[in-house]
Amino acid sequence: MVGAFGGVYAGKRVLVTGHTGFKGSWLCEWLLALGAEVFGYSLPPPTAPSLFEQLRLGERVRQSGGDILEFAPLQKAMADIQPDFLFHLAAQPLVRLSYQEPVLTYQTNVLGTVHVLEALRGLSNPCAAVMVTTDKCYENREWLHGYREEDPMGGFDPYSSSKAMAELGIAAYRRSFFAHSTVRVASARAGNVLGGGDWAQDRIVPDCIRSLQGKSPIPVRNKISRRPWQHVLEPLSGYLRLGAGLATGEPGVDEAFNFGSAVQSNCSVAEVVLEILKHWPGEWEDRSDPKALHEATLLHLSTDKAYGVFGWQPAWDFPQTIAMTVRWYRREHEGADVAELTQQQINDYTQSAVQAGLPWATSTSN
Repeated sequence: MVGAFGGVYAGKRVLVTGHTGFKGSWLCEWLLALGAEVFGYSLPPPTAPSLFEQLRLGERVRQSGGDILEFAPLQKAMADIQPDFLFHLAAQPLVRLSYQEPVLTYQTNVLGTVHVLEALRGLSNPCAAVMVTTDKCYENREWLHGYREEDPMGGFDPYSSSKAMAELGIAAYRRSFFAHSTVRVASARAGNVLGGGDWAQDRIVPDCIRSLQGKSPIPVRNKISRRPWQHVLEPLSGYLRLGAGLATGEPGVDEAFNFGSAVQSNCSVAEVVLEILKHWPGEWEDRSDPKALHEATLLHLSTDKAYGVFGWQPAWDFPQTIAMTVRWYRREHEGADVAELTQQQINDYTQSAVQAGLPWATSTSN
């Protein structure tokens, strides 16, 4: 596996902000498998249980407990680590929580991102920095076609608009400070990610799993909303490929990129629940609330740019994404070793990418 992504991560110092979160934990596990020396900067795990603790990453990642809203400690950590790569994932990631905590959401997602960018300015060595935002950064007009990287930023709710602001800040720093720097910066936008180890509240898959484990009906609050569902490893492969391109000096990659799902994976919440129940039988009930807080009902990303530049595309379709996700949770529920389970799914995903002829994976060796 070390050979994936051209082997560029082997022996390199990689800093991950938000490494204690769901997506950050999967990324750290993959980076370790790629031979990287991984550093983390984050608040404590946001959930209990947490994938970070289940993977015992605290024993394998050199970490600093830190809040990106406090600039001085972040700047010092960046200067001490002198990373070859940075993946910025630290964020307030929940739409519904952004209605309850709008100020914290803007502070974390906007000012926190600016703090990371400013700390990057102090580096004395080359660094490839991938700043992760979201598909919700676009001004959502409920279009049937996918949003492209040049479409306007926007957002109805505090979370979405905070990520649009973060994108504007990333673009401004890239043009103002990194255009002729050894630090190269790009941003990455992805859709709704699924995968084992997500224990967050107000997310459909963790809600399903908690109900199935407790043998109670799954509460579904917004069954008609359609999302570009993708396994967590899909966007992570995009982030890693983008980071490799930045590090190796590929032209035209210090920009924004979408890493979304295939059009066929743009399914309703009800379809997600029914697909889950094929692998873990149970029941669900409609909890639709006409007075519920606004959430987009239709959203899809165009990945034409990522395919054109990197040859990147998803390796798993929607049924396989759900099957692998439920398999992880069922095996975990049965007492399987979570680290081995997670590593095996990374291997399975990489092999699927090899079989699909995806360029980032075709140099893989095990």
